Amino acid sequence: MDSSPQAGTREAGPPQAGTAQAGTAQAGTSEAGTGRPAAPAAEFVDIDWRGARVRIEHAWLNRGRTDAPLLVFLHEGLGSLSMWKDFPQRLCDALGWRGLVWSRPGYGRSTPRAPDERWDVDFMHRQAHEVLPALLAALRIDPARERLWLFGHSDGASIALLYAARFPRAPAGLVVLAPHILVEPISIASIEQAARAYREGGLRERLGPYHADPDSAFWGWNRIWLHPPFRDWSIEDEIAPIRCPLLAVQGLDDEYGTLEQVHGIARRLPQARVLELPDCGHSPHRDHPDLLAAAVRAFVLEQEAGAPAAAPSPAPSTRRTR
Repeated sequence: MDSSPQAGTREAGPPQAGTAQAGTAQAGTSEAGTGRPAAPAAEFVDIDWRGARVRIEHAWLNRGRTDAPLLVFLHEGLGSLSMWKDFPQRLCDALGWRGLVWSRPGYGRSTPRAPDERWDVDFMHRQAHEVLPALLAALRIDPARERLWLFGHSDGASIALLYAARFPRAPAGLVVLAPHILVEPISIASIEQAARAYREGGLRERLGPYHADPDSAFWGWNRIWLHPPFRDWSIEDEIAPIRCPLLAVQGLDDEYGTLEQVHGIARRLPQARVLELPDCGHSPHRDHPDLLAAAVRAFVLEQEAGAPAAAPSPAPSTRRTR
């Protein structure tokens, strides 16, 4: 849910929800000061969702590798295609896989949320059960015919879990970063702080480079998470049907959730593997991109090969359950 310290760093102090850096390169341009590309150039496709035509911003990575598995990226609660920057490309290159990065409705340059539209408590279920399948169909991606992995962060991780639970035969595997399976007091406190930062602290301006309509992205997310009925939201009992391999990653300093999020997954899914990263907040792909990419590569190639792969070095804490 937090919105983005620069990849590879983490600022100390209070939760950094929405601290996207001003002046960051737009999709398809170079990330300032690194010489590396930022997010890839976007394309658009229309889907029919709940009686409306919705435009979805998306980008393909390594599109020509048609025989390789496909890794679909699902962004956080304030994220978008461009906010991933170059991490998806770097990971797909390390794997030799294709990738698909996209912005959910209300985010990035996808169709924005109407000013009077308020999301319901089941908004992540709708994304998992309706929007993602519609997008895959529009792009002619058939999970029954190709190896489909999901890589989700925060709200996107929860959406990945919900998709795999509803369609257990569809994904070949999941990687979920800082997932939410229940609402915790630490989450609410950080989201309340984000609202203050958006109104008074310049967060709206910092989100500007990543969203055509920052108000659409921020208030859709913030209002539902702070809506009193959402305090009882939980998918703990819904994830039991998941059958595919799963890597659940959490920073030990995550300001939006405790380790109960990933440990709760491991208790319910015996195939789940938990990766705990020290000196890491809510965004492992920004705080420790190289270490995360190495750990993900080892895990997914082990699953694809059906044999153990060498662990990354240095190795963070990895366990089945706790």
